[in-house]
Amino acid sequence: MPAKDTYHDACVRALVKDGWTITDEPLTVPVDATDLFIDIGAERLVTAERDSERIAVEVKSFVSLSEVQDLKEAVGQYALYNFALQQSATDSDRILYLAVRSAIYESVFIEGVGKLFIRNNAIRLLVFDPIVEEIRHWIR
Repeated sequence: MPAKDTYHDACVRALVKDGWTITDEPLTVPVDATDLFIDIGAERLVTAERDSERIAVEVKSFVSLSEVQDLKEAVGQYALYNFALQQSATDSDRILYLAVRSAIYESVFIEGVGKLFIRNNAIRLLVFDPIVEEIRHWIR
């Protein structure tokens, strides 16, 4: 089982505050003989008439000395997990999000090289504040 990212628990509490039910920690996605572990699986009822909305969330802390290196690793992991979810027999309806702190969103995805991924709709972000444990933005 992989280790939790530094801000994993704060992200979980932010999701719960936002009305999500945590279904998996981690969400296991089998690919042939390999299991991939996405940090969080969650769902919530959209309306009384519709099914629930299901998401998968990979939390990234960006705590190394190089934000660019962290970004490369996060985007590669995001792509791998997204492909795996699309092929999954049980979780293909889940929408994958990369969860990052507000400070990282501002420094990497607004002002930094990460904005390329936002401009090209190549990645979905969940931006949360780890201090107050609240979601600030959903970037779809």
